[in-house]
This record gives sequence, C-alpha cells and structure tokens, in this order.
Amino acid sequence: MTELNQVYKCNVCGNMVEVIHTGVGELVCCGQPMQLMKVNTVDASREKHVPVIEKTDGGFLVKVGSVPHPMEEKHYIEWIEVIADGVVYRQFLKPGEKPEAEFCIKAQKVTAREHCNLHGVWQA
Repeated sequence: MTELNQVYKCNVCGNMVEVIHTGVGELVCCGQPMQLMKVNTVDASREKHVPVIEKTDGGFLVKVGSVPHPMEEKHYIEWIEVIADGVVYRQFLKPGEKPEAEFCIKAQKVTAREHCNLHGVWQA
C-alpha cells in the first residue's frame, strides 16, 4: 500500500512520481516496479544533504546541508519541497544555482525534503 507523499523512481527511465492519493496497487514504469525513495538512507555525507529550515519574515528558507551542497552538472539538488500544515510546495533547481529555496508561506508545522540526483531524498 502506498502512503501520501512517498516518492517513487523508475530505475529504467528515471521517471519520478509523488503519491498524491494512496492505493493498494503497485506503481510500475517501463514494465518494472518503481523504487520507493526512502528518505535519509543513502550512504552520503549528512552535512551536505539534510535540509536546514530557517524561519524568515516572509516564510521559510530551506538550505540544503549545514555545509552547502554542490550544484554541478553531474551532482546537484534537483528539487526542494516543504510540506507546510499538510500542503506541498516544491521548487526545482538547476546546476549553478544556490542549493536553497524560499517559500513565502505561513505555517505552524513545516517539514522539508530535497532530492539529490546522486544520493536520493533527504528530509528534516
């Protein structure tokens, strides 16, 4: 059974999906089951991957890592997402940009996660 906001990736073509409605079926792409991207499970430096959430006057700033994550062509953060009081907000990034995103929202409870193209999904 899938769970709300889980992220799955196709190991053949790279398609990535986030569950927005749960079900009992298996997610399949390219004729194969998609892989659940479990958070914070890849062997990589935590200080460069765990999102850091900062409260700002206008909302929340999410930086990737207590030490900034590389943003190179072959190794970069693809997206940063916040789940704020149950609502999902996402910003996509490109190589060369800062590994951070600002979300101009008000919320009581905020969770942040990001996807590194080499080291998967990380959450704080």
